[in-house]
Amino acid sequence: MKTIKTLHEKKDTAILLIHCPDKQGILATVTEFLNKNKGNIIYLDQHVDRQEKIFYMRVEWELENFAIPADKIGEYFDTLIGSPLKMNWKVYFSNAVPRMALFVSKMPHCLFDILARYTAGEWDVEIPMIISNHETLRPVAERFDIDFHYFPITKENKTEQEAAELKLMKENNIDFVVLARYMQILSEDFVNNYPNKVINIHHSFLPAFAGAKPYHAAHERGVKIIGATSHYVTSELDAGPIIEQEITRCSHVDTVQNLIRKGRDLEKIVLSQAVYKHLQRKVLVFRNRTVVFN
Repeated sequence: MKTIKTLHEKKDTAILLIHCPDKQGILATVTEFLNKNKGNIIYLDQHVDRQEKIFYMRVEWELENFAIPADKIGEYFDTLIGSPLKMNWKVYFSNAVPRMALFVSKMPHCLFDILARYTAGEWDVEIPMIISNHETLRPVAERFDIDFHYFPITKENKTEQEAAELKLMKENNIDFVVLARYMQILSEDFVNNYPNKVINIHHSFLPAFAGAKPYHAAHERGVKIIGATSHYVTSELDAGPIIEQEITRCSHVDTVQNLIRKGRDLEKIVLSQAVYKHLQRKVLVFRNRTVVFN
């Protein structure tokens, strides 16, 4: 099964993500740089953290008629604005299609949701591979015509297998990783190879209801809401910068099975929202928090 074209024809644009110490005139300086060089701005959002005194900004503009060649934009911007204002900045281009690796174990709900959006053309992304520590979901990968790679993980071979996975991903120019209910803890070395580029999903019961059966524990406790959290993975388990969260209400009439079904629905939606925002370059990480632009 092959992907179809994205639902909307995209224009050739550049996206600039910025954070730096706040001071008067940053917004005007950046927009003046773009306007002077005939850049038609199609999106602009900014935020000031008054407590930390940090300025955040995302701006996107059309490259048609832009006076600076695409391969020189970063150099010009850094010389004229970035370095003088002590900015942390990154420029992205809409014609660069990211390459995503999916990691799965046995549960298929998040995987099917992602692949449905992918094949429907909702996302401008390539999925060259699915990696798993089980053979269970190989038929799903084959149905969608995506390469499936099986890496069984044990305590004894974890380091060796992760090295092989990293080698495979580097050979295939993988830009970021999505853990679609991958039930293995990634090593610090693995995560350091993809900083703020590994997206995870899990239920939001942590830390109150940890363990193998959180929905059973939550049911016994009589919880009134359940949720899901998607975040970037760091070396500290489930404590990385949060991208997206959602909740749904429940009550005494809900069985454990109802809670599990509602939880899986949330996981699908929240993970897909996080991936979409990552693809849109709308997530900016500062320390262990995110600014998620509208």
